[in-house]
Amino acid sequence: MATKHPGDRPASLISRRQMLQTSASGFGYLAFAGLAHDAAAQDAARRSRGSTLNAKAPHFPARAKRVIFLCMNGGPSHVDTFDYKPKLNQQSGETTSIGRDRGKAKLLGSPFKFAQHGESGLWISEVFPQLAKQADNLCLIRSMHTDLPNHSQAFTQMHTGSFQFVRPSVGAWSLYGLGSENTNLPGFVTLNPPTDNGGVRNYGSAFLPATCQGTKMGGNQIPGFYAALFGKDEEPGPPMKNIANKNLPHDLQRAQIDLIRNLNQRKLERDVHHPEIEGAIESFELAFRMQDEVPELLDMRSEPESIRKLYGVGSGLPTDRFARQCIMARRLSEAGVRFVEITAPVAWDHHFLIQDALPKSAVATDQPIAALLTDLKQRGLLEETLVIWAGEFGRTPYGQSTFGRDHNNKGYTLWMAGGGVKGGLAYGETDEYGYEAVVDPVHVHDWHATILHLLGLDHKQLTFNYGGRDFRLTDVYGNVVKEIMI
Repeated sequence: MATKHPGDRPASLISRRQMLQTSASGFGYLAFAGLAHDAAAQDAARRSRGSTLNAKAPHFPARAKRVIFLCMNGGPSHVDTFDYKPKLNQQSGETTSIGRDRGKAKLLGSPFKFAQHGESGLWISEVFPQLAKQADNLCLIRSMHTDLPNHSQAFTQMHTGSFQFVRPSVGAWSLYGLGSENTNLPGFVTLNPPTDNGGVRNYGSAFLPATCQGTKMGGNQIPGFYAALFGKDEEPGPPMKNIANKNLPHDLQRAQIDLIRNLNQRKLERDVHHPEIEGAIESFELAFRMQDEVPELLDMRSEPESIRKLYGVGSGLPTDRFARQCIMARRLSEAGVRFVEITAPVAWDHHFLIQDALPKSAVATDQPIAALLTDLKQRGLLEETLVIWAGEFGRTPYGQSTFGRDHNNKGYTLWMAGGGVKGGLAYGETDEYGYEAVVDPVHVHDWHATILHLLGLDHKQLTFNYGGRDFRLTDVYGNVVKEIMI
């Protein structure tokens, strides 16, 4: 008879180590089952809500119904445009004691004159003579700051709230939260978006439904797009030619779309969650509906001569291209597009000869922007349209290279008008040189929270569950700047 030792155990028993090794996969399966259950619930909720583009009630009464975002790619110099710094001018040429170039670079006073404008007395540079006439409509936020002084990261953060990860853009979040006022049109349109500094991420929808992403019209690589939008003798451009299928009658196109929709719907019903197919179904339907409305909308030849002159349309004029973009933005907004972004076709990255380069950028945009505000106000649209002018950061108060300025993320200026913000207001301050926000600083997250608030959306409630976590535009940050609101 074999002798039993204290350490012996029956052959049917297993050690704790073996148990953990063999059961680890089971714990993983349980986790996946939970995720699958959550995904199925989200899928059912999305189907019950219907199309993403359907208009939705805001969280609370909105001050603005729509947004026109005038994007100034490159980082406009705030100390040469909207942030008047007398002390910077007084000490111009002295070695700087601020910034990463302290002890090396010299302060560079603005070569441009500032003056007070409107009943509000806002200080605005001479480079914006037409916009200065709109001073009492402008709300200047002079204490903006963002995380990094690099174009690609700051530009992407300005649009999505994150410079590290792929996240939905502010336009996509707006459309997701409110839907579209006109389901025959895209709810989010971007005109002339840049291909660099984040590219499609700046108007993408990331994990939100695909129909929330921006519809691109034109681009820096397609200059003929805008030239085709005017002139009685000119043939309408590619967007108007290609929007309709001339090879199939309307009823046959409908039958074709129905067939594709049914096939996609069957695939969708077999899968637990397939957002790409949901996006395909809605995109085909939207494209079909767009045929009836988009050609007339894009054909701006019906605009009267007085409007063209107001905006600065004219062959050879420096304002011509941006003027057409601004008119298109007004037409799209008027037709019910929720969010329209225009990227100015000029650069603001003035590392050299700012006294020559900045006025060229300003003159190309000054008259069209002032005209847009005037036009919206005359049509009774400005009160319910939030107009935003912003770049990704500002410039340093000290010089760089040959009379240029370097990037500055610690303090800069943007402005908003209409849509529930106070006109004739300057909110926040940078230091006496314009280097860093020191009074009522506003981070990009705060700015995003404020935009959503003006649209009637609580940035903390506007969430989307993805990968087991509720995401929002402002991540875990953001405070609404209520002081700038009417």
